[in-house]
Amino acid sequence: MINIVGIGPGSQSLMTQAAIEAIDKSEVIVGYKTYVDLIKPMLVDQEVISNGMRGEVARCTEAVKIAKTGKRVAVISSGDAGVYGMAGLIYELAETGAEINVIPGVTASTAGAALLGAPLMHDFCHISLSDLMTPIDQIMKRVKAAAETDFVICLYNPKSHGRPDYISQALSIIKEVQGSSILVGIAKNIGRLNESTHVFLIDEVNEALIDMTSVVIVGNRGTKLIGEKMVTPRGYQV
Repeated sequence: MINIVGIGPGSQSLMTQAAIEAIDKSEVIVGYKTYVDLIKPMLVDQEVISNGMRGEVARCTEAVKIAKTGKRVAVISSGDAGVYGMAGLIYELAETGAEINVIPGVTASTAGAALLGAPLMHDFCHISLSDLMTPIDQIMKRVKAAAETDFVICLYNPKSHGRPDYISQALSIIKEVQGSSILVGIAKNIGRLNESTHVFLIDEVNEALIDMTSVVIVGNRGTKLIGEKMVTPRGYQV
């Protein structure tokens, strides 16, 4: 059996009970080293198999191989395993009929939105700015299309050492379509030490605050500040 477990954004308080139980009952834990470190206090005597960035295929292949021996395996992903996580890859690698359960988790957009206020009250989308799997031209076409249709846009993997300028490109595209009154929220280190939030007009975003621990939520034309919180009205008559 393979349980593909979304462990949430970082803290056990934001982990679902189903995820906690799946980890507790597993004999083998498989995951990216950084994520395994986050759940180490929960582990008792489970075997741990971990590796580094870009080792996804190798560790998922190993998880499938171990599960075939009859052991209960938990493959962990941060956030929700079905949102840029390992769920799809496990299904691709496993044989048809394999016993696979996907355990949902709190993903960065919803956890970040809760800190920022209520920016996801109307239609929204997720776009990853990582070009490891998708060409950057295709990514920016999606950004433009989302802006043109007035989605609230949740930008995952917004900035790294290898692609420091993609967030600038994305925000420039959105500003060109939507104008300069659009709000941009940044949620960093969600559920971890040094958790923080920042809200800017799109012209004034401090991009130095953005890194791979951040999710960037770009409001639509209706998103506004209520106090210090981002709110996208659903359309109720108030």
